[in-house]
Amino acid sequence: MKRAMLGLAAATLLSACGGGTNPFDTDDSTDGGTTTDPIVPEVLASDVDSVAYDAAAGTLVITGLSLDDTPFSASYRRRPALDRQGYEAYTAQDSSLDRHVTAYVREIEDGAFAVAVATGGQFSYYFAGTSYGRRGGYSAPTGDVASGGVVSYAGTYVGLMNIAGDGGDLLPVTPGTPADVRPAQTAEVTGDAFVNADFGDNIVNGTIYNRQIEPVVDGGAPQTLVTLDLAPTAIDANGTFTGTASQVVNSTRTNVGTYGGIFAGTDATSVAGSVFAQNHVEGIDGIEEYGIFVLGQCGTADSSAVCDQPVP
Repeated sequence: MKRAMLGLAAATLLSACGGGTNPFDTDDSTDGGTTTDPIVPEVLASDVDSVAYDAAAGTLVITGLSLDDTPFSASYRRRPALDRQGYEAYTAQDSSLDRHVTAYVREIEDGAFAVAVATGGQFSYYFAGTSYGRRGGYSAPTGDVASGGVVSYAGTYVGLMNIAGDGGDLLPVTPGTPADVRPAQTAEVTGDAFVNADFGDNIVNGTIYNRQIEPVVDGGAPQTLVTLDLAPTAIDANGTFTGTASQVVNSTRTNVGTYGGIFAGTDATSVAGSVFAQNHVEGIDGIEEYGIFVLGQCGTADSSAVCDQPVP
């Protein structure tokens, strides 16, 4: 964990608002006995040490995030009104002039999970990070996959940026409180994610598309963002992977960050991961984004409708 001091982007204010039942803890180094610690690369974990989540109880505790509520760990409040596309929202703010924190979490039935968290800006800095992992075991698909078949995963994506959202979850301040000391609520990004994995060659790649910041100030149209491509990278024997995130703008591909993830379940029925991208939104200097995806394998209950395609 790098204890990052992350700078805010130079931008106008943008408006934003914002499964399973078993608790998980990403600090215990257990995931069915198949993955070594650490699972999450430092660039993706950033300021997050560990996460404990219980969907049935509606509780989330994050350890390591600086200035979030308490010195070392914080219990977050459930905020159903801020939920996005299957990702549960939690927030924390100790008092009106303390940093506001937004977290998104999802766990699906076979144990794949991911968390993204970010403080809103204050004093020109913010803190953020992600975590992902799995509960239980993992095995790669067999059968026709071994002879060259590709397995697809589809679902949704949520991210958090170092620019201000609409502030709807902030604690009230006294009228006239100087803007220089007031905290902000981070802006949110939604989108869809699609991943293809070739377990014969042990290669994974994918894309995060339909990306937008929403809603925007004064009820205007959502701001559309450029697709993030997840470059082909190796799948390790324990089902983990790390690669480069890139974009194509005006026919030119540019590397803009890092992604990583982990497959979960028998026959790799799901995948969870996260992305860190920077300087990837035109017109916003110093922009950064931490996001997560938790996807079901096409043909399972946790996949999306895009999987429903004609069979050749």
